[in-house]
Amino acid sequence: MTSYWCARALLPGGIADKVLVTIADGRFSSVEAGADPGDATRLDGLVLPGLANCHSHAFHRALRGRTQTERGTFWTWREQMYAVASMLTPESYYALARAVYGEMLLAGITAVGEFHYLHHAPGGRRYDDLNAMGTALIAAARDVGMRITLLDTCYIAGGIDQPLNSVQERFSDGDAASWAARVSLLAGSDDVVIGAAAHSVRGVPQEQLGAVASAFPDVPLHIHLSEQVGENAACLDAYGRTPAQVLDEAGFLSGRTSAVHATHLTDVDVGLLGSSATYSCFCPTTERDLADGIGPSVALRDAGSPLTLGSDSHAVIDLFEEMRAVELDERLASRERGHWSASELLKAATTDGHRSLGFADAGVIEVGARADLVAVRLDSARTAGTGGTVETAVFAASAADVTDVITGGRRVVVGGKHMTIDVAAELTTSIAAVTE
Repeated sequence: MTSYWCARALLPGGIADKVLVTIADGRFSSVEAGADPGDATRLDGLVLPGLANCHSHAFHRALRGRTQTERGTFWTWREQMYAVASMLTPESYYALARAVYGEMLLAGITAVGEFHYLHHAPGGRRYDDLNAMGTALIAAARDVGMRITLLDTCYIAGGIDQPLNSVQERFSDGDAASWAARVSLLAGSDDVVIGAAAHSVRGVPQEQLGAVASAFPDVPLHIHLSEQVGENAACLDAYGRTPAQVLDEAGFLSGRTSAVHATHLTDVDVGLLGSSATYSCFCPTTERDLADGIGPSVALRDAGSPLTLGSDSHAVIDLFEEMRAVELDERLASRERGHWSASELLKAATTDGHRSLGFADAGVIEVGARADLVAVRLDSARTAGTGGTVETAVFAASAADVTDVITGGRRVVVGGKHMTIDVAAELTTSIAAVTE
């Protein structure tokens, strides 16, 4: 049994001082406010539940700083992304993902939803282990102390009515049935959820979306939705429906589904996501980096679609920045302030985020929950004098203010450093291996 004394912590009822927590078998066994520290390990600052990064493409981290040199769009950026995808092996992907997940832990993220479609060798050749790439991602997460939901992604077409290009051949199993057969070989565990995904209405033909949705009916189900205006136009031209309408007709939308980006939606689309309780996973730092646009977060929330957050391309890995960006982007679009409260945004980054990844027992500091703790400095140049409130966390703090992280009762970050790996050094080496 392990004990931590938190000078200040966010509990289900709000922020409390002098919180003593005990942990047994990776879960909180007691939570007591107003307690003396005794011999417990002290955590200063504001202690939050672990954060959930609900949308990650780990290999995109290799693009940071390399795609900012020219004008263009999402589609020109994609060519640079494909160049990295063509270089990866199970070994190099493991090394890169391990470093990326280490960076996430330094930022207070304790669970990641890895949207995984890089399945096979170049040209589509199968590895002896059909899931070698996915297994590498799982091993990388476990090695650094990160829980992972492997969102194994079905990817069949190069676009609506378009063949795969030479790089995309690595992504494809040929059809939804073959994809499902491969995914069925993967096994989850207490710290690993095997989820399902369709890449998009571009990547999976309309007639196969239903097969993806029904293949694994009890796991998280994710999909990119309406990230680009061009995607919507192609879908309307081919099917006479918006992407959201196509998904609705395929039985894809539900309370276990996450629609990633959900940027260019009609009022009907918003209603479909809301009435089905589909999560809307916004990735604001990527959506602005790729010039995607600003999604209707308030309309989705008001319709009944819970918000979650992801770092997607990892132009930035900072869930504090993702949280506040939802509100700040809405201010830019509406020219008004105060659409999202700090508490609502923290809920998106914690309880709702973990729930969308299949970890419904995480993201809260209470008895029985998974023992994740994230200590945020209140004395940095960013946070000093801000009051130590939930507003401090959302509107002042950054990933650089995270000092300590406990995940599932395991202390993995102390004093801003990972306890077992040199994250910066491993990022440098692993990125060089796939870009130089």
